[in-house]
Amino acid sequence: MCRKLFFITLSLLLLTLPARAVLQEDSLKNSLSVLRHELITQHLEQTKQLNKSKYVNEQVMNQLKEIGDKSAQVSLMLYSQKADNIFDLTYACQQATELWKDFQNRTRPFHDLITESNEEIARYDSLINVLSTMYTFGLTARMKTDRNVCLTLAVSIRRMLKERNDSYQEYIQYYEYNRHQLQALDTYAQQRYEEIQASIFANGSDNYIKFLKTAPYRISHMNSSLSEKYTPQSVVRSQWDVRWIITLFSMILVYGLIAIFINYMSIRFLVTKVMKTDRFEQKSHAFLAKRTCIIMLASVVTFSIILVIIRLLSPSNFVHMACSLLLEYTWMLAVIFASLLLRVDGSQTHNTYRIYYPLIVVAFTVITFRIVMLPGSIVTLLFPPLLLVNALWQTRMICKYHGLVPRYDLNLAYFSLFVFMFSLVSSWIGYTMLAVQGIIWWSMQLACILTIAFFHDYLDQYKKRHPVKNMPVGRIWLIRFVDAVLIPTALVISFILAVYWATDVFNLSDLTWKLFRTDFINSDKFRISIYSIALVTILWFVFNYLNQTVRDAIKLYLQRSDPSTAAARGTMYINVLQVVVWGAWLLTTLSVFKISNTWLVVVTGGLSTGIGFAMKDILENIYYGISLMTGRIKIGDYIICEGVRGRVSSISYTSTLIEALDGSIIAFQNSQLFTKNYKNMTKNHGYELDILEVGVAYGSNIKEVKALLIDAITALGITYEKKPVNVLLKSFDDSCITLKILVWVNVLTQGTDDSVIMECIYDTLNRNGIEIPFPQREITLRHQQGD
Repeated sequence: MCRKLFFITLSLLLLTLPARAVLQEDSLKNSLSVLRHELITQHLEQTKQLNKSKYVNEQVMNQLKEIGDKSAQVSLMLYSQKADNIFDLTYACQQATELWKDFQNRTRPFHDLITESNEEIARYDSLINVLSTMYTFGLTARMKTDRNVCLTLAVSIRRMLKERNDSYQEYIQYYEYNRHQLQALDTYAQQRYEEIQASIFANGSDNYIKFLKTAPYRISHMNSSLSEKYTPQSVVRSQWDVRWIITLFSMILVYGLIAIFINYMSIRFLVTKVMKTDRFEQKSHAFLAKRTCIIMLASVVTFSIILVIIRLLSPSNFVHMACSLLLEYTWMLAVIFASLLLRVDGSQTHNTYRIYYPLIVVAFTVITFRIVMLPGSIVTLLFPPLLLVNALWQTRMICKYHGLVPRYDLNLAYFSLFVFMFSLVSSWIGYTMLAVQGIIWWSMQLACILTIAFFHDYLDQYKKRHPVKNMPVGRIWLIRFVDAVLIPTALVISFILAVYWATDVFNLSDLTWKLFRTDFINSDKFRISIYSIALVTILWFVFNYLNQTVRDAIKLYLQRSDPSTAAARGTMYINVLQVVVWGAWLLTTLSVFKISNTWLVVVTGGLSTGIGFAMKDILENIYYGISLMTGRIKIGDYIICEGVRGRVSSISYTSTLIEALDGSIIAFQNSQLFTKNYKNMTKNHGYELDILEVGVAYGSNIKEVKALLIDAITALGITYEKKPVNVLLKSFDDSCITLKILVWVNVLTQGTDDSVIMECIYDTLNRNGIEIPFPQREITLRHQQGD
């Protein structure tokens, strides 16, 4: 209805739009001529629009009257509700607040329409004044004619606008009347909302023991309430009459039974017969084990479809409300059974869905209370014993199936028991409606958790069939987005949605949303609300996903461009990426929490001196770390520092890790590598010069020895081809002539190569009869004769 008023008002606004304006011409004669043409066109358009506006005006009046009727209807509904009929009262309050909110949004163009009309009349008043007072001396006959025609047309257009504006006065009266009525209605609804909220969370009634002590009075009062509320009306006919409600609710339940019967017969007999054939022999055992759960899931889905069809076809407000609540309930049932089918083994399926029975029963009971709009006193009498029975039932289910169900479902059962105990205590001390809220919240939260678990388990099974490690970056990004962003985000949002849907049972969803948006820390320095915390958490998931995805893309690009330097350059780029990504997340977080820039500057300024001194060494290491990452060393290089020889395994902003030859991991601060003159053994060509020594006996042919050693070592093929083996005479020692052998060996195999070369030297000299002197000691024994 209000949407129609919006479009009709927009049409009126378009009818009052001004025509093209006259711009400055080269002379007054041309200006009058152009104005005459524009006013003729405008007059014709206004005449056509005046005829069209009569029909539009009737539509606006009818819509405003409908709003007035709706306002009166909601007013009667709201002002006639008793405090004990809490479900009826919250429903009426919701209708009042929604009507006021919708009226504000849809009638805003009406203000623009009135303002536009007044501005047009004022504009033509000014134009008429200019034309009527224009000095005619010196004007040509043509100019006088144009001036007179323009004046006549302007007066006529102004008259039509005034007539239209006068017709708006009746609309304005209806509009103001409706606005005052709806505003007062909304104010009253907000007051009742506050009373309901206080009765649920702050001001409880008498505890259950005192309630039972006054049982005669309570029963008499409840009989009166039930008689007044549920006695069939014979004088007038209402769509909320108890007979109509019972009939519709019974029809909905009958459709549910029909859905169960159809699915039971088709799956129990037809599908089972097909599954027992040879074609499905391998799957028949799993199907039979999960058949009951499949029947339940199919029945719930069929019933949900029936509810949607009924809601679309029925004009009844009661049917719309009942179907909406039952659809939320069937959603919980569907995800319970679907989740069990996906992740629970067939042998555990029967035991697992039985553990959810207590919650299913109590949730359906609460939904029934809401649908039939049971008075609060009846709920207070019936709900505590019901919670006690369900708590004991849930305890028995946990004890009975403790070792027979998956740990995940057992934990959910324990939490259901905790909610039952909390609601039981709340109802017994007088907070029955808070207990109802707790049950509905956990039902909705469980539905959200199991929905998320269903998609998470399906994703895990997909990753088992298609290992993520074997996927390229171009395909893994979507799986990672679902796993790292969508599922965690859905889990965060599920908490807000569960609370929102739980309060919607009492039609308190608008107040709940305001509560989420309200800053529970509200100062001039920063502001924090539940909504802002959830938003920052979700943004963390998003930025973490961007960090991982872009990091993999960088590694892939560097690996394709230059595999030899990919690791070193990748470390630098990834570190820079992390600074950018998490810096952006931090700035966004500061903006979401509305942290004051002045306060931030004062705090950081006060800490900057102390932090500067404390981080002096860290900043120095970061500077040297960036220098190392630019190409001085890279991951995989062999370096020597302080006599430690090893391979660079990691480079960060503050330190460099070296894997020594003995297998140990040694961390050097980046500043140490610069101050202690490290050696990069693989920076050039990957070979290093080794100087080996061997001694030969005096009298040996040195030239022959040198030639033999050079040929033998070169034949091994382990030296650098561009650097030939060289043998030099080093010194004449006491017992031998010492030769110095210069060989270039691979840095990565230096120890092994030296050993092979030494063996080659020994074998070559022995094979050619060249003596390798070694120290000899002569011992002389003297015998001294005694006396």
